[in-house]
Amino acid sequence: MPALTLGWEVVKWASKYLKHPNGPRAGQRWQFVDSQVRFLLWWYSVDADGHWLFHHGVRRLAKGSGKSPFAALLALAELTAPVRLLDFDPRAAGGCVGKSVDMPLVQIAATAESQTANTMRMVRAMAPKGSRLVADFQLDPGKTQYYMLPEGKLEVITSSATAAEGAEATFIVGDETEHWKPNNGGPELASTLEDNLAKSGSRMLETSNAWVPEEGSVAEASWDAWVAQEEGRVRAESRILYDARVAPPETDMADPESLAAALEHVYDDCWWADRRAIMNRIWDPRSAPEDSRRKYLNQPTAAADAWLAAHEWPACADASVVVADGDEVVMFFDGSKSRDATALIGCRVSDGHVFEIDTWEQPLVDPTQDGEPVAWQVPVNEVDAAVARAFRTWRVVAFFGDVKEWESYVHTTWPDLYREQLVLWAQDSGRNASPIAWDMRSHVRDFTMAAEACHTEIVERQFTHDGAAVTSRHVANARRRPNRYGVSIGKESRTSPKKIDAAVCVIGARMVRRQLLVSSQWAKYKAGPKKRAGRVVGWG
Repeated sequence: MPALTLGWEVVKWASKYLKHPNGPRAGQRWQFVDSQVRFLLWWYSVDADGHWLFHHGVRRLAKGSGKSPFAALLALAELTAPVRLLDFDPRAAGGCVGKSVDMPLVQIAATAESQTANTMRMVRAMAPKGSRLVADFQLDPGKTQYYMLPEGKLEVITSSATAAEGAEATFIVGDETEHWKPNNGGPELASTLEDNLAKSGSRMLETSNAWVPEEGSVAEASWDAWVAQEEGRVRAESRILYDARVAPPETDMADPESLAAALEHVYDDCWWADRRAIMNRIWDPRSAPEDSRRKYLNQPTAAADAWLAAHEWPACADASVVVADGDEVVMFFDGSKSRDATALIGCRVSDGHVFEIDTWEQPLVDPTQDGEPVAWQVPVNEVDAAVARAFRTWRVVAFFGDVKEWESYVHTTWPDLYREQLVLWAQDSGRNASPIAWDMRSHVRDFTMAAEACHTEIVERQFTHDGAAVTSRHVANARRRPNRYGVSIGKESRTSPKKIDAAVCVIGARMVRRQLLVSSQWAKYKAGPKKRAGRVVGWG
């Protein structure tokens, strides 16, 4: 839990002023569940200088998890509760004493009024005419807005980005942002609202279900931004607070036991959620399985041409597997010099476990440079050092590297250093014999067959991987690309910023292992009585 937070001020305020508006506890004093308190404490956490730790929040929860009542509560809290830092006090819960917002302007925003209906309905139910909250803070309740003397306001906003520009909002609920899409002006509205908030250091909280991929929704963009933050690809002093509870990827919706366990996990302390009714809805023949995954398991589904379903790669993850120093491994390298990513992926020979050795990727737009792309080159020395470190750490018995843009390294530098350690060469005969260089441009058929084999292995969970974030993102970005030999992979478009280089390396590393295991060189290596640094004396 955070050391300094105003979250307990909201807990005390809600206990004093609010009652449950509906359900089994209707009319009783408001009680938070543990997950809500945890979010409040982090959302209202501050550093030693009194600055927010998080500048943006997202609560992406399954349908029926209580997002709308909680958003309504926060909107009323931002209108009336002591949610701004007055002073530090070690005797106070959370070490902070709060004060109310001066001239609060709280907005519940969406691209259509129907999206705000549930949240605003809860606002009216929690603060009806005649309630203690309305009386104590002199609120004037309305259907779509609340006034508070002298100049406070809570309102619904569903106007265009142009009309929203300039409002000095002190807090915004972005409601159902999975529906904020380019065709309804959602991303433009979100950008305008964020600009309005930035002027005063105020914040937005998004509520959403899992999104339909590649529709350009604000919910998906916020997820991508959070992932970039966690991978260290953005520069910011404060962060995005992301709250999501997602069903395990191996959930079998047709298996009652598996589905029941998944729903217990997803809904956790949401005592009001009827798990049995949700299961029946999922099993209803009229329910599309992909919709059920999004709505009730909180899993974003894959694009129509995705190489894998969204749950298939995570289902193979096993972070407990350790690749020990000295283990025999193979590696695959896919390199770029600037715009594309560069990746080095390993695969242990004994069990086929795939692991990320290192990746390099262009940072996102630098906000300190007026939105200009960051000038970036792949750090060649770092890549070279990572390869050297891999050879020092493990017994690398095969290492294939794509040729394009790294010719001097895969043809000369690395072979000169490491050829004596390699049991299997990338090209072991002919005019183009090479220990490492494996030009993907001349191996389209081989790579396509490798992609198909790897796809089957993943779907059937024939190997594990380390669950590394960058590799997982690249695998999720990969799209099916049929050709004359079968189905390979590619980017969603030639100019797409969504990288797949680590996915290419996963396929390549698995391919190299398969080739190694059936090779005569490997059989001789394993049988040979004399070995030096991983290479059979006299072979090669």
